[in-house]
Amino acid sequence: MSLYLLSESSSGYALFQVQGVDEIGQNTEAVRSSVSDLSRFGRVVQLTAFHPSQSALDALNQISAISEGYMTDELRSFLELNLPKVKEGKKPKFSLGVAEPKIGSCIFEATKIPCQSNEFVHELLRGVRQHFHRFIKDLKPGDLEKAQLGLAHSYSRAKVKFNVNRVDNMVIQAIFLLDTLDKDINSFAMRVREWYSWHFPELVKIVNDNYLYARVSKIIEDKSKLSEEHIPMLTEVLGDEDKAREVVEAGKASMGQDLSPLDLINVQTFAQRVMDLADYRKKLYDYLVTKMSDIAPNLAALIGEMVGARLISHAGSLTNLAKCPSSTLQILGAEKALFRALKTRGNTPKYGLIFHSSFIGRASAKNKGRIARFLANKCSIASRIDCFADSSSTAFGEKLKEQVEERLEFYDKGVAPRKTVDVMKEVMENLEKKDEGEKTVEVSEKKKKRKTENKEEEEEKSKKKKKKSKAGEEEELTTTDNGHSKKKKKTKSQDAE
Repeated sequence: MSLYLLSESSSGYALFQVQGVDEIGQNTEAVRSSVSDLSRFGRVVQLTAFHPSQSALDALNQISAISEGYMTDELRSFLELNLPKVKEGKKPKFSLGVAEPKIGSCIFEATKIPCQSNEFVHELLRGVRQHFHRFIKDLKPGDLEKAQLGLAHSYSRAKVKFNVNRVDNMVIQAIFLLDTLDKDINSFAMRVREWYSWHFPELVKIVNDNYLYARVSKIIEDKSKLSEEHIPMLTEVLGDEDKAREVVEAGKASMGQDLSPLDLINVQTFAQRVMDLADYRKKLYDYLVTKMSDIAPNLAALIGEMVGARLISHAGSLTNLAKCPSSTLQILGAEKALFRALKTRGNTPKYGLIFHSSFIGRASAKNKGRIARFLANKCSIASRIDCFADSSSTAFGEKLKEQVEERLEFYDKGVAPRKTVDVMKEVMENLEKKDEGEKTVEVSEKKKKRKTENKEEEEEKSKKKKKKSKAGEEEELTTTDNGHSKKKKKTKSQDAE
């Protein structure tokens, strides 16, 4: 039985025939020793056919298909053209050696060409790669290296290039920054309170919110200048006229010390910085919500944007989170407690980051562990749908959320919840109906466009015909000769008789 080798390179496809396979006896050690010597290796392996890549894009498409394990039309035609034909009902007298078993099985399914991928074939292909530039005579020195480098760059770019709207790294950075901003704003707001309380200590008891405190201190500036004119501005900030009047009255009877203009300027500047940070934090939160709706809409619909983003951040990426089993997802964020419990042989933690979800807070003490396990299961399903689905929608996340609600009712009232299989079927049917509706809408819109285009064409044709007829009438009027006028006179005289 003769053996052929398929070599996929950056320059194109090459087919080699191995001679004397029976003599070698598929001895890998003999091949390994002959690989380094081209004179010996060239007697065993000879080039049969070579199909160069048409362009860099064609080379990228071919190598991407090979790496994913399916055969392109170019590869199929190349093999069928250069290999002996496989007759139906008869065992072929040759086999094709390939580097990857996956592509071998794909070739066999499509063309019935028997393929093999073993250590002997790998050693032969290693020798082919080593002496490839010697087998292809048209290759100039350095061409193969340039082609390999260019294909490596384009292949890496194609692998790294994801959908821009679904880059989960932005969510990871945003949630880290949000947590940092929360800590910084809290510490800065406390510093504003301590600093301004030296001047107006009574304001701390009236205004509890840190952000509102900074805004009020910015409006008041010097407490000695507080008057009835400040009440409308304070009412607008605090949302309560009574509180605004209380602030004005407290300012008039305040026991705080006076500050110099320079000290007040520094306090006001710092308060403004705290307000700017708080405003930026709100914008960053809105940005995180929009990014989560693009990247993981089902996970966000199920457990919320903040908790979902923390899960993605802790796992490292949405893909890593999708690979996690639900038992791992359940205790994400509680690793220290888990290992401490394993060391001391105590009780393991029931929940990690998902504890911040509202579902666990609503469950009773004895059912918290159960609902955490069930919620982790649904989060795992939602993350896998978000990671591997082609189109993004919140339909699955909303239905999974309904399931968690039903499970809470089951624990409280004993109402039997629906099965996950039935819920998923319902979602799939709804999505199919939506797709059909969208298709019908698109078809109707296309028909309307065609009708309007046909009407416009008919109107243009009719306008052109009218213009031509008018131009013909004008030419007839301008080119009237004497003969026509005489005929008209005769007809008049005939009428008179």
